[in-house]
Amino acid sequence: MSGTVTNNTLRDSGGIAATASGLNWVSTVVTGSTASVESGNGYWINTTSNTCTITLPSSAEKGDQIVFIDYARTWGTNKVIIDPNGLNYQGQDDSYTIEYNTDGQSLNIVYSDATKGWIPLDDDATALEPVAPPTQRGIFAYGSTHVSNLVNSSGVVATDTSGVGTSRYGLAAASYGGDKAIFGYGYTGSAYSSLTNLVNNSGVIAADVTGVGTIRYSLAAASYGTDKAIFGYGYVGGGSPYVSLTNLVSNVGVVASDVTGVGTAREGLKASGYGTDKAIFGYGNTGSSLSMTNLVNTSGVVGSDVSGVGTGRQQLGAAGYGTDKAIFAYGYDGDSSSYLSLKNLVSNSGVVAADATGVGTGRANLAASNYGGDKAIFGYGYLTGNLSLTNLVNNVGVVAADVTGVGTARSNLAAAGYSFSA
Repeated sequence: MSGTVTNNTLRDSGGIAATASGLNWVSTVVTGSTASVESGNGYWINTTSNTCTITLPSSAEKGDQIVFIDYARTWGTNKVIIDPNGLNYQGQDDSYTIEYNTDGQSLNIVYSDATKGWIPLDDDATALEPVAPPTQRGIFAYGSTHVSNLVNSSGVVATDTSGVGTSRYGLAAASYGGDKAIFGYGYTGSAYSSLTNLVNNSGVIAADVTGVGTIRYSLAAASYGTDKAIFGYGYVGGGSPYVSLTNLVSNVGVVASDVTGVGTAREGLKASGYGTDKAIFGYGNTGSSLSMTNLVNTSGVVGSDVSGVGTGRQQLGAAGYGTDKAIFAYGYDGDSSSYLSLKNLVSNSGVVAADATGVGTGRANLAASNYGGDKAIFGYGYLTGNLSLTNLVNNVGVVAADVTGVGTARSNLAAAGYSFSA
């Protein structure tokens, strides 16, 4: 209790019931699948990992009050179930199902009497939640030459920095933790790899971390859920060379073990975040160039194949732009043996638009990153030889003409955004 009593209700027993402002807020966040609660308390309920069944007290007096708050804005994914423990709830006995399943919801219940039992004083949802600032800078790294190039918040590419960690190509990269990045997997020239290298929010690449999951290359990666990342698909060689598995990356850069993938196993695809908290994998190759996508929800679950829009292709680039949309561009159409200069924009609901004629040199095996909060950059690639050029994308998805690149011409590299600071 706060020690101050104002506008409180006198309980039948003669005691004074706490108001919401005078509740005892329990300091431990509830994370388990069950919880037993007491009157006069407020509880933070975190359902990130599971639903939670809350058992109310077996007895109550008029004016008893309990408050619950969606600690992590996850009740929409994993609901809260109220067990009234023999008492009525809104006039119904405890054989009725009582669930709350809205993200950001708070529940303030007060006990009335034996007839109506517990009655919600309010069960509002907070409509708005804090949104992390978008990343401002980008980094291109690895590939056919083992160097990196930082991109500032204006889209200017810096000169080469000597690479850190094992040289490899055909890897993938994504942002994680909001302002950091991770490079992972790839081919060293002699073996497939599951190595990762973290990038801090200053753009410094860390030493190799022994990877988790299936070694492979020619995969894709994207951020999702505002602060996590996902690696997916790829090429492993052998009799069944293509895979459709994924590896999730936590918001501290820890790579999880394989999850059996959904959709067509393939390589040469790309991925990007969209809609602020979701991701999309698109296009690729299974011996023939594909035009398909797979959406990823806010929990990192990959959806089934969606017949793609536009030209089937592989070894293209993809990045986010406009804070909540994405763009696929360039690539190689193996069926027509053509290097392409076209784009497909992705809406903030994951809908892929038809082909739009691209600007700049058609090429494949390039990389792309977001930068400047709401823009993107495509860089490097291959067309009869390795290239050193970039194309900036503004915040409405318009691709600019070629800019002669800075740094070593190369292909089969990866790129990702990092840093909240411009």
